[in-house]
Amino acid sequence: MNRLFLIVMMSATILATSCKSNENTNIIGKQNPTIVNGILTPDVLWAFGRVGGLSISPDKSKILYTVTYYSIAENKGNTEIFTMNIDGSDKKQITHTSTREGAAKWINDGKSIAFLSNESGSYQLWIMDANGNKRKQITNREGGIGDFLFSPDESKILFFADVKVKPSIAYKYPDLPLATGVIADDLMYKHWDEWVTSAPHPFIADFDGNNISNEIDILEGEPFESPMKPMGGIEQLTWSSDGKTIAYTCRKKTGKEYAISTNSDIYFYELESRNTINMTEGMLGYDINPVFSPDGKWLAWESQERDGYESDKHRLFVLNIQTGERRDLSINFEQNAESLAWSDDSKSIYFVSVWHGVSQIYMADIETGEIKKITSGVHDYNSVITAKDMLVGVKCSMSKPNEIYAINKGTGEEKELSYENKDILDQLEMGRVEERWITTTDNKHMLTWVIYPPHFDANKKYPTILYCQGGPQSPVSQFWSYRWNMQTFAANGYIIVAPNRRGLPGFGKEWNEQISGDYGGQNMKDYFSAIDALSKEPFVDEERLGCIGASYGGFSVYWLAGHHEKRFKAFIAHAGIFNLEQQYLETEELWFANWDMGGAYWDKKNAIAQRTYENSPHLFIEKWDTPILVTHGEKDYRILASQGMAAFNAAVIRGVPAKLLVFPDENHWISKPQNGILWQRTFAEWLDKWLK
Repeated sequence: MNRLFLIVMMSATILATSCKSNENTNIIGKQNPTIVNGILTPDVLWAFGRVGGLSISPDKSKILYTVTYYSIAENKGNTEIFTMNIDGSDKKQITHTSTREGAAKWINDGKSIAFLSNESGSYQLWIMDANGNKRKQITNREGGIGDFLFSPDESKILFFADVKVKPSIAYKYPDLPLATGVIADDLMYKHWDEWVTSAPHPFIADFDGNNISNEIDILEGEPFESPMKPMGGIEQLTWSSDGKTIAYTCRKKTGKEYAISTNSDIYFYELESRNTINMTEGMLGYDINPVFSPDGKWLAWESQERDGYESDKHRLFVLNIQTGERRDLSINFEQNAESLAWSDDSKSIYFVSVWHGVSQIYMADIETGEIKKITSGVHDYNSVITAKDMLVGVKCSMSKPNEIYAINKGTGEEKELSYENKDILDQLEMGRVEERWITTTDNKHMLTWVIYPPHFDANKKYPTILYCQGGPQSPVSQFWSYRWNMQTFAANGYIIVAPNRRGLPGFGKEWNEQISGDYGGQNMKDYFSAIDALSKEPFVDEERLGCIGASYGGFSVYWLAGHHEKRFKAFIAHAGIFNLEQQYLETEELWFANWDMGGAYWDKKNAIAQRTYENSPHLFIEKWDTPILVTHGEKDYRILASQGMAAFNAAVIRGVPAKLLVFPDENHWISKPQNGILWQRTFAEWLDKWLK
């Protein structure tokens, strides 16, 4: 899965994981963890406030954002709304509830704030004064709404909500109201972590300040989804500057056709005529996240060229709405362009992009196509918006979670504004993060991050862990994770080796695409190059090496377990692919398997596919000889839990020390607080048992 996928998923989880909590009037707010000796533990990790939902007031003087807090004891989170001045002063928490708020937007010239709250039992639209007073509920739709955008004059609202696209068993057989069976006659009957019975549709409604009325379902009677599941949000819908047109993202396919294609398009829906026009017809890959220019003359969006390739380059495309001319502004730019934001004068577009393991803010000139890098440093910018003479962005690193920053457009100079987690960070001793370039087996240079334990002593020898990235084409950049947190691992007394092996973006097209059709090939040699290079260091104990990873990283662990020639003393695989033939038929997004694996395993004339399946980890189980921990979520429909169970069973049958941790209520990720703590503790106990 790609970088955007990960960022959007984090945002979606903020709104999705908690239900109405009026039964418990305790408000989950800012945490004050007990920190011993400056060490970052899993419990401390869950105490960080998670900053998101950034927007700027109409007069560009104030910032609106959200912070999500988690309670391990209550096993849930709570999101609150904050405001501050554009310089970071006068910071205020304007909601204090036991229910959850989010998706906050300025309205009424900044005098009011619209937001979502689940106070009534489902997420509904609410409005309050800019200081948090006079809250009132606007909608009471069955099932609630997802997210929303007001038209420029605020007379209408665009929102999305789920609609049924498949009849229930009870509808077909009224005498079987308690039957739970799912009947399928085509593919995509499951997706990510759900059995597909509904799809999000975009709606337009009139708004009079107190109520919405005259709802129109733009996709009425159609089985398609907009925004696109599983991770798409309001960024896939937008208003034109004159309020007469809606641009929305949609992949108008179902069943098998949906499962084998990534061809989504940007559509214009004209409010007056109710006509729909495909503005990207003939463009074959993902076309997503449309953004109108403030002057209404341009549309910008992220476009991938090839159908079926979800990790294709995110190109920066613009459309001249008057002439219909489409241009690729990033044609000479070998990086992704994501999180697009127009300048106020409509002459340039700001975006974020990863290169050499860090993500920076860039600017593209509409007329010349010139692209300029704005920021620098060892960090990841995840988003950017414009605010008069400055930019405002959300930034993190391996040593610091998301915070809000002001950025000088000319110099790139940064100033932290939110300081949400300063009190916790000031008490922690983070390990040093070092950039290394390692020579691979084919004489390429590979960026590898090395994360050292706090209070590192070069005269000691440390157990060391090789981190295998998932995706498979997600960057090992300066990400901050609440599961795969490098500083948490390092704080437990380990050196972490995290290579940007073949198949990762930020190093050019050839490096990124080499992995497709070469599972078990050069990228595995890259892993060996990284761990072998670090093993030569006097502070690395080469007799105490471990290997960990999730998703494709889990596949990597399973594959390395059969090929490592006794390098490692312990393995951990989460949500990994064990049997590639099994995966081809089990996964729901078949385009991914077709592109990366090369096709179906029964196509004996397909040399690429046959090479892929010949490298399936389950074929090398006779070489497994090293303790392995397997973890998986049973609601993971991307890589089914049967993969993890099969790997664990095989290890036990082989007599290899093994442990299995299964979460019946989790998907590809582990998102609930107590499950997350259990995962982290089991993880650490396993490594400590075999490496210490």
